[in-house]
Amino acid sequence: MRILFTGGSGKAGRHVCRYLRDQGHHVVNVDLTPLNEPGIDDLLADISDSGSMFNVMTSYANFDELEPGQGVPKFDAVVHFAAVPRILIKPDHETFRINTTGTYNVIEAAVKLGIPKVIFASSETTYAVCFADGTINPDALPVEEGCDVNPMDSYGLSKVVNEATGRSFQRRSGIDIYGLRIGNVIEPHEYDQFRGFCADPIVRRRNLFCYIDARDLGQIVDRCLITDGLGFQIFNAGNDTNSVDIPNSEILRRFFPGMQLSREMGDHEALYSNRKIRTMLGFKEQHNWRDYVSL
Repeated sequence: MRILFTGGSGKAGRHVCRYLRDQGHHVVNVDLTPLNEPGIDDLLADISDSGSMFNVMTSYANFDELEPGQGVPKFDAVVHFAAVPRILIKPDHETFRINTTGTYNVIEAAVKLGIPKVIFASSETTYAVCFADGTINPDALPVEEGCDVNPMDSYGLSKVVNEATGRSFQRRSGIDIYGLRIGNVIEPHEYDQFRGFCADPIVRRRNLFCYIDARDLGQIVDRCLITDGLGFQIFNAGNDTNSVDIPNSEILRRFFPGMQLSREMGDHEALYSNRKIRTMLGFKEQHNWRDYVSL
């Protein structure tokens, strides 16, 4: 596929772009800074500018695309990751403005240009625990896509709005638009952190004890690209197990007192459930943290 990818120079995006390239896709990265990765084209543009999004989606990606003399090739899909990545980087109003306006601009351009699939990055923060003022519990455990989303913060709120934007554009267009509620992204060089997670598990509570290996996130996006006909969908994007080496019974006792599981679970099955991506997309985890860390 010829894929326009926004935010491919970011922490998660660069790994996903590489994964998609290695699967044989032609990836065009749209970001404020270039990725400078072999086999991936770069276009520098701002998602908060609507005209720029229409322009990059109707642009040549490289000089080789001039050779056939048949005009600009069409994109088969748009993957939208570009965003202010969390609170406390920009003022709250800017975080909200950039993330919501940028997502509207990207999806609007894709739909009006007839691109048949959009995948966009939502977030674990929609479940309201990560950036809460104080300690609060999720709607239920395990955390699944039907749980309530009502965050207090500008970042999580922007992602809730983006999901509504995606749903609206899917209804008017009929194309496939999938949102990924991405968990805490872990790059390959960051696995040493898990020793600290296991020594002091409380540090993982705000992340709902979840993580997503950046390369497994690439697989999830690829599975979204090749799975058609699902309309509008929201998927949790996380790995199969929790990021700490204690069973769920102890996690509940220590960190969620009074809460009970809404269904039977394995001792280490992720409380941030990825059951939907396994059943609907065929995701199969390749990078469990225990394969990289000796406790």
